[in-house]
Amino acid sequence: MIPGLEQYRALFEPRGVVVAGASTHPGKFGFVSLHNLLANGYQGGVYATNREGSAVLGVDTIRSLDELPSGVADLVFVCTPKAANEELLRVAAAKGVRAAFLTTAGYGESDEQGRADEAALVALCDELGILLAGPNGQGVVSTPASLCAQIVAPYPPAGGIGVASQSGNFVSSFMNWSCATGVGISRAVSAGNAAATGVVDYLSFYATDPATDVALAYVEGIPDGRGFIGSLADVAAAMPVVIMKGGATSGGARAAASHTGSLASDDRTFDGALRQCGATRAASVEEAFEAAATFATQPLPRGNRVLVMTTAGGWGVVTADAVTRHRDLELVELPDDLRDQIDQHLPPRWSRNNPVDLAGGETRDTIPALLELVAAHDAVDAVIYLGLGIQSNQARMLRTGPFAQDADVARIVAYHERQDARYARAAHDVSVATGKPILTASELAVAFPDNPGPATVRATGRLCYASADRAVAALGHLWQRSRFLQRRGLAAPASGSGRGAGPRDD
Repeated sequence: MIPGLEQYRALFEPRGVVVAGASTHPGKFGFVSLHNLLANGYQGGVYATNREGSAVLGVDTIRSLDELPSGVADLVFVCTPKAANEELLRVAAAKGVRAAFLTTAGYGESDEQGRADEAALVALCDELGILLAGPNGQGVVSTPASLCAQIVAPYPPAGGIGVASQSGNFVSSFMNWSCATGVGISRAVSAGNAAATGVVDYLSFYATDPATDVALAYVEGIPDGRGFIGSLADVAAAMPVVIMKGGATSGGARAAASHTGSLASDDRTFDGALRQCGATRAASVEEAFEAAATFATQPLPRGNRVLVMTTAGGWGVVTADAVTRHRDLELVELPDDLRDQIDQHLPPRWSRNNPVDLAGGETRDTIPALLELVAAHDAVDAVIYLGLGIQSNQARMLRTGPFAQDADVARIVAYHERQDARYARAAHDVSVATGKPILTASELAVAFPDNPGPATVRATGRLCYASADRAVAALGHLWQRSRFLQRRGLAAPASGSGRGAGPRDD
């Protein structure tokens, strides 16, 4: 059975949830999952089974699902042993449950008997009309429903990124990055063994989901490579898809087999197939999340010509290297007319080239004016802005130093912090006005995340990248998506999601 929208709604937006196997012991899955469900604002009905009928976290439990009223719950979150699961699922289906998330291990990832038990589990859920998520999974999160049905933290801010992963660890990793950056998540699910519902099935649902703009996935093994890529191509036609893959080496492939029972496919073939179908591949968890977050928050570039603007020369040099090394991006040669216009804002010592090195010549209004000037030029498709937050970093030291009470010191502290916040806001506003990506990069985003520069970038809903290399990598993913849409005669959206917008009107 291929799950329909009814089953996916039961998983991601249930009217009620039953935690099967709730426990009074804080170290047990049955305690943690019920706690997380209650602690994060879920407004649907919450029910729980416990063999002793003990109250757990203020919830009056029932000893068996036989006692559950019909039609009150769509989702059962299963923390019971394997031996109990067949009868549990039969009763759940009779009570109107249409989705089951199984944390239970010992199925296909274990041994031959486990694989046989998993096949029987799939057949049973098919017979009952229940969407099976897992087994051996971590949980499901759905911020539109304030649903946190999982056996670990965290719970992310709401946003447009839909996560599906064969590894629960990477669901946590992506949600941790969401919490750190403020770029939010719509849905997140650990596929576990993916016995009946795999990563690409969740991604296919996300492509139809109004709450989701970007798909982000971790995979290890793909039993049906042709089917996977075919389905992925359909998803990529509707929205950006970012894939991170484990098992790329022989050692990783062996680890994947013991982790989820998956066999890794040929890596180079997989990489080429992704590019053909329009998905983008990331090499690390940071790159994967930042690619997805960039799709969710920046407009797509119309071309690959990049201008680097920096308040200090060294940063510009290494960023120029990174752009030049990137196989798909071009460090644009500064047009004469743009150079002449920049001359009106900077002293003669500025670099007079790309990177545009301000050489310490900026005054109060220079940076907002230059961002608007360079982004508006027809020869520039994207801007990387370096140096945000430097003055506020000095202001931080002044604020905490022995002369903080001096009136002049206090005045300059306030000025620097106000200016850096203004520059961050300008980067966002100019990007929106021109429809071009402007990416800011500073290690201050990590070293001092409360610095008004990076903090204001986050407040605008965007990323401040921890390094220029990471900003260049993210921009490369944006351009790859834009080129994919252009080659297929699809228009890029005005800003934000990178979803295809249908055939061009022009």
